[in-house]
Amino acid sequence: MNEFFQTLKTQRWDDHRYYHHSRINQSLHLVSALSFLTAYALVFVNPAWAALLAWCVSMTTRQAGHFFFEPRGYDEINQATDDYKEAIKVGYNIRRKIVLMSVWVALPAVLWLAPSLGGLIQPAVGLTGYLEDVGMAWFCLGVVGLLFRVGQLWVTQGPMQGLAWMTKILTDPFHDVMLYRKAPLYLLRGQLIDPMEHVGQQAH
Repeated sequence: MNEFFQTLKTQRWDDHRYYHHSRINQSLHLVSALSFLTAYALVFVNPAWAALLAWCVSMTTRQAGHFFFEPRGYDEINQATDDYKEAIKVGYNIRRKIVLMSVWVALPAVLWLAPSLGGLIQPAVGLTGYLEDVGMAWFCLGVVGLLFRVGQLWVTQGPMQGLAWMTKILTDPFHDVMLYRKAPLYLLRGQLIDPMEHVGQQAH
């Protein structure tokens, strides 16, 4: 059990120090985390609408932070190139994210053009029915995307890495609220990049 928690702690630490330097990215992660927590509560009431909230708000804000605001040059703090960080990323790196987000964008079009998915589901009635079908498709995409990466890690790095990463992903919203709750304040003070002084201290 100690090995599991140590693996989880390492994954969390590496995720923060390598991929969350931008205060804008951190602030967007705070918005994303609060939205995800709302979706977590909503999933027990209506999974389709929970998925719509999670993908349209939580995921878009989170990924926008990574795609548009996170520095992609040489990481002086960690002495690492962007290529190195992309290669060692445990979860979804940029390339994997592009594939995942492409499927996310394509699913509504697929359901619009083939409402019954070739007879697999009951065709939606009206806009609300269509949105609920999209929500359920996105809900399934989230589950499949999570399990697919867990399976990859299980095969390539062992079950501990896979299970720890799944735990990390599912609990990230709680962790991100604690970790990035002050990011908007730093941003309002004009600090665009986290100096990451704690990273340097831990290294020594």
